[in-house]
Amino acid sequence: MPHLMDSISLKGLKLKNRVVMSPMCQYSAMNKDGVPTDWHLQHYTSRAVGGVGLIIVEMTNVDPVGRISDYCLGLWSDKHRDAFKPIVKQAHKYGAKIGIQIAHAGRKAEDADIPVSSSVIPFDDSFKEPKELTEEEIKKIVQQFKEASLRAVEAGFDTIELHGAHGYLIHQFLSPFTNKRTDQYGQDRTLFATEIIKAVKSVIPEEMPLIMRISGTEYVDGGYEIDDAIKFSKTLQLAGVDVLDVSSGGEGQPAPNRFPGTFGGYQVPLARKIKNALDIPVISVGQLEDPVLADATIRTNDADLVAIGRGF
Repeated sequence: MPHLMDSISLKGLKLKNRVVMSPMCQYSAMNKDGVPTDWHLQHYTSRAVGGVGLIIVEMTNVDPVGRISDYCLGLWSDKHRDAFKPIVKQAHKYGAKIGIQIAHAGRKAEDADIPVSSSVIPFDDSFKEPKELTEEEIKKIVQQFKEASLRAVEAGFDTIELHGAHGYLIHQFLSPFTNKRTDQYGQDRTLFATEIIKAVKSVIPEEMPLIMRISGTEYVDGGYEIDDAIKFSKTLQLAGVDVLDVSSGGEGQPAPNRFPGTFGGYQVPLARKIKNALDIPVISVGQLEDPVLADATIRTNDADLVAIGRGF
């Protein structure tokens, strides 16, 4: 696999191959405190032993009430930071680079008493109605992303990925389906994301690449499509994003006429369009565990890296 196994440099970060372990929630913070355990140490070390070029640790949240569940990881205190250090050390010991996905679940925080969002729109009838964030509360969350990113640097992570996809809080602001605000955060749906990006860039090393996961399309009536994603991705790049991790969906149930179904490589065309429009390194994801397909995705220049989740 001469293409999939090629090395690549993302700013100052050199990876030994193009294979990325996609961030996947494990719901395994046993004491509901968001602190990683020995279980996480074994889980991530195993992927490093297996030869992955870049591991991205699962969605790790900036606020206790910003988690999908009470068993999700957090990075809102130094206790969390210190618990991640052995995981980073072991990944490096076995030749992998390791990043962490930092996020806030917004209206999809299932265990929060009162979830928050861009607008008062629940995910569906089984989810709680969220509270619309005030501008003051938005500023506080931006600061939380900044502080969590600094802790990630202090823990030794090689890169940070911001989660702007799959219907979580950043995505809730980017999407016309969920952002019905009339203030500045509704008039410019990229504003929340760009404020976070700039805050994070202010505390990470210059040579560290900042990755952002986006949904290339939403599949819902009233949501955005790939041309819209290309437009806002250019804004995200200008704000400081160095690499885009292109997934899809996440806001509501897909409309049958807009959703192609899932199959090997079904999201690759989205990555290709982003890559061609922005000339920025792109990660493609979505049932790419077949190494022939993964190698072809790199060989045909559809993406620069491939992320594999459940396949691992």
